[in-house]
Amino acid sequence: MPNKAVFFDRDGVINRDTGYVGAISDFEFLPGVPDALCRIRHQGYLLILCTNQSGIARGRYLLSDFLRTTAWMQQVLSLHDAAFDGIYFCPHHPQAAVERYRLECDCRKPKGGMFKKACADFCIDPCASFAVGDRMRDLEGARVAGITNVALIGSDETERKKEPDIPSFANLYDFASYLGHI
Repeated sequence: MPNKAVFFDRDGVINRDTGYVGAISDFEFLPGVPDALCRIRHQGYLLILCTNQSGIARGRYLLSDFLRTTAWMQQVLSLHDAAFDGIYFCPHHPQAAVERYRLECDCRKPKGGMFKKACADFCIDPCASFAVGDRMRDLEGARVAGITNVALIGSDETERKKEPDIPSFANLYDFASYLGHI
């Protein structure tokens, strides 16, 4: 039987987006995130993180920095029964400063590679799943993978105006409450 999942962007949804967050010292959970993730999990959804990490390609931080920060994030979330079931990231950028990450890939959002891989790895039904992000770019990749239930979280007015019919929530906890009523 296929699983259902919620796919999350990281920066701006899970943590405060201060630009190229690669170190634990720069990572700050947004208010209510652990509780919201726990609530979503208990509603029967897998928690899947899909995040572009061009800071690696741009030389702003190392892959090892991202992995260390991700392990710390998971450790904190596990204390709340809110750790991600799957984490997918794209370290690439077409104009990368770090040559090994300079490429046009299918995983970098707005392409759907990360979402498609997660669906295959976890036997996820995209039609029964949701994707949330703070920018439309995050949601375009989900749509490419067949995930049509999308929502904006904490986005600014400019993002909300791009597609006014997409549900928009002030924070992740409000989205979790919405999920509990559908």
